[in-house]
Amino acid sequence: MFDQYLRRLIDPPLDIIGKRVAAYGITANIITIIGFVLGLIALVLISFKQYNAAIFFICLNRLFDGIDGAVARHSKLTDFGGFLDIVCDFIIYSGVVFAFALGHPNSHLYAAFLIFSFIGPISSFLAYATIAAKKQISSTRRGKKSFYYLGGICEGTETTIVLLLFCIIPEYFNVICLIYGVMCWLTTVGRVYSAWNDFGRSPQLP
Repeated sequence: MFDQYLRRLIDPPLDIIGKRVAAYGITANIITIIGFVLGLIALVLISFKQYNAAIFFICLNRLFDGIDGAVARHSKLTDFGGFLDIVCDFIIYSGVVFAFALGHPNSHLYAAFLIFSFIGPISSFLAYATIAAKKQISSTRRGKKSFYYLGGICEGTETTIVLLLFCIIPEYFNVICLIYGVMCWLTTVGRVYSAWNDFGRSPQLP
């Protein structure tokens, strides 16, 4: 929901960093992998209830997630790079929830509900991107990407805020899971409607 607005603020400084990193011959995929490892460290810290340290590593993970795209734009956007980036993002998103469940046995049901709810936005996002590529539909509203980014209530910015809130106010983990889970379902419904509006009315292939 806020991604396209936030990009106007963060893209210029990320572009400067990405240009300098690319000049050293460091690839976007390397940045993606480093960011992923930093995210995994955050998961371990969360499982041991080391929330302050986890906040630091989550922020680093999100920073590297922004830098890898900037590096790619100053070197070369690749299909595999886009694939690797989105896979690593989704693993960290759900991994943070899983890590909290490990440290909070009484929150298993709420964690399971949120991870279940993640499936709707993730699957609708990827399915829409697949069909958009088939129909050669593109958009630059969220920057130059390897594939189509469909918006919604729950995007990267909102998810990052939720992950940080888990660490800042862990005692409200269950409540946040319920609220964000509902938001995920609203996002899914909105994306299904967008897909029906954009693809469902077109002639069907035999």
